[in-house]
Amino acid sequence: MFAGALDLAVLSPALPALARDFGVAPRDVAWIFTLYLFANVVSIPIASKLSDVYGRRAIYTLCVAVFAAGSLLAILAPSFAVFLCARAIQAAGAGGIFPVATAAIADRVPLERRGSALGLLGAIWGLAAILGPNLGGVLTHFFSWHWIFAANVPLALAVIVLAQRHMPAPAARKRGPLDIAGIAALGIGLLGAMVGLSRLDTTSPAIGGAVVAGALIVSALSFALLTRIERSARQPIIAPALFATRQLALTYGLEILIGLLEGALFFIPAALVAAEHLNYAAAGGIAALGAVAFVAVIPLAGRALDAFGSRAVLVAGACATAGGLALFGFWLAEPPLAILAIVIAGVGFGALLGAPTRYIITNEVPATMRATGVGMLSVFLIVGQIFGGSLAGGIVGSDIANVAGYRAAYFAFAAIAIVTALGTLLLKSRAAESAPKPT
Repeated sequence: MFAGALDLAVLSPALPALARDFGVAPRDVAWIFTLYLFANVVSIPIASKLSDVYGRRAIYTLCVAVFAAGSLLAILAPSFAVFLCARAIQAAGAGGIFPVATAAIADRVPLERRGSALGLLGAIWGLAAILGPNLGGVLTHFFSWHWIFAANVPLALAVIVLAQRHMPAPAARKRGPLDIAGIAALGIGLLGAMVGLSRLDTTSPAIGGAVVAGALIVSALSFALLTRIERSARQPIIAPALFATRQLALTYGLEILIGLLEGALFFIPAALVAAEHLNYAAAGGIAALGAVAFVAVIPLAGRALDAFGSRAVLVAGACATAGGLALFGFWLAEPPLAILAIVIAGVGFGALLGAPTRYIITNEVPATMRATGVGMLSVFLIVGQIFGGSLAGGIVGSDIANVAGYRAAYFAFAAIAIVTALGTLLLKSRAAESAPKPT
């Protein structure tokens, strides 16, 4: 799981080198991030379903092997198109690794120790967020970005051997049919949004022309169709019952916005390289400071939830994120101030991404749907990340000269953070949140 989590953060400092080696524009580099997330979110329900039918061990082993094959192809990729295919293959494997491993823990670990085991998985994501930019920057600066993927292959072989010994083999249970129509509509909607947002041109009155308009229209129609499909599906990937109350609908909408804001984090090392002419190792190290602040704030945000409620924590997190991103845009060419801005934004992200939305969902949904409700947060977060990465690529690529594109992107993300803060004000107050639920 650590290797899959690392693959999102580790490439951030290598983006300028990848763009140079493959001869692609900054707006196209965003596909390295968004295509990975796209394949990831599509593979999650498929792998989860297959693991319930055919057993954890077989599907987990297959997913790890697919992840290793994608890593090997990324090392050998002769062109940007092949490299993107490799990233999609990696993500398809990683998308199965996360839910199947979590389900295997629930199958194998006793209830009294399950919380600690699942907590280790959360710690893995925090560790990857800190080590990823540093490791990617060092490898790219002193060797080559190809070495970023080198460790995945022998690691995958070791994990496959261990999985044969320790992963539960029997199928846990059989569920209803896979929601193929829903997955297809979701996939088309996300692809349309990725194409439309990544082709934006903020310097042109047409904002991108017919391609952008057409792609976004296709995306909107696909999401509208997805809503109709899910209302009649036997096993919907996005259950309509999860939007039964305003609190639930608002929370899932906020999760998309939070994921969208995360798209800003992916381009921080590239912005530092462009604006301050830092090497890849230094840019990765500075970006990791934001991850350190993010991880440090998570437990504090958890305690604040008990004391002040989810609305207060989310408002504070969104405001800090807005301030940090706006200041980063202003101070992009001034290293000490840029570092301060990154830390402020990291504090905000720690409050947003810690536990508040999971706290709301587990408090609002019935016990019988709790796992599904929390799992859906991951799907909406990834959807937001796809939107955010595509939007960042489009804005940055519109005006890369004099780093104006990066400044415009971070000002846009700061505005989105302000909208997120305003949206959190519509959530329940602390008193209403803690009131007893009717039977």
